[in-house]
Amino acid sequence: MPTTVPATLRTLAVFETFAREQRELSNAELARLIGLPESSTSDLLHTLHEAGYLLRTVRSRRFYPTRRLLELARQSAERDPLATFGAEAIATLSERTGETAICGRPDGARVQVVGVQEGSHPLRYMLRPGERLALHASAMGKALLALMPPAETRRLIRARPLRQLASRTITDADALEAEVEAVRERGWAWVADEAGEGVAAIAIAGLVGDEPLAVSLAGPTGRLEGSRRAYLTILEEIRPLLFGPAPGSG
Repeated sequence: MPTTVPATLRTLAVFETFAREQRELSNAELARLIGLPESSTSDLLHTLHEAGYLLRTVRSRRFYPTRRLLELARQSAERDPLATFGAEAIATLSERTGETAICGRPDGARVQVVGVQEGSHPLRYMLRPGERLALHASAMGKALLALMPPAETRRLIRARPLRQLASRTITDADALEAEVEAVRERGWAWVADEAGEGVAAIAIAGLVGDEPLAVSLAGPTGRLEGSRRAYLTILEEIRPLLFGPAPGSG
């Protein structure tokens, strides 16, 4: 079983402290703020300075981060990290079910699709990365609403009229709040004929780091209704790989 590396946590604590303090710091100040002996802090700061991640002022000999960490983060983020993270999950979901698998993030009153793995069935759901789905009428949207604090969920639901997109779209705010609460309790969302006629989807959501992400299977209503139990089992198998173990499970 993997173990935590204390040196890594101490390094992260240094950068988190600089971000919080927003000023140059001496070895003694950093040692106090991160709760380490000054000798250990000195070795850590010296290593980061030699590696180019910290600069040191000439006279006061105080430390401050260089732009190197920022540039590395910026280069890594040029490709959407959530899309990269979700790609394997939706590929696995699609391979195991033959359905179109999707991942998305909240984007105001919509869900932004960040990844799509098209299904193998001749009759399948189709959309593209970058498209936006309605929060109130999509399985990913309801799963993401259930992930939010109730006050934020309520604010988003009541921010604007809920548009009728298909025959079973929920357009009453109270009814939608009750539906999202049910999703919050059971841990997954289901829609059928809400975003479009003849289309159903099942979704789960969680946090990747501190970013919310939803993954979903979508396809013709009749086929998904018949396979819902099996598809939910597959989603639950993937959930801990995406979002980590549930609180209190370990």
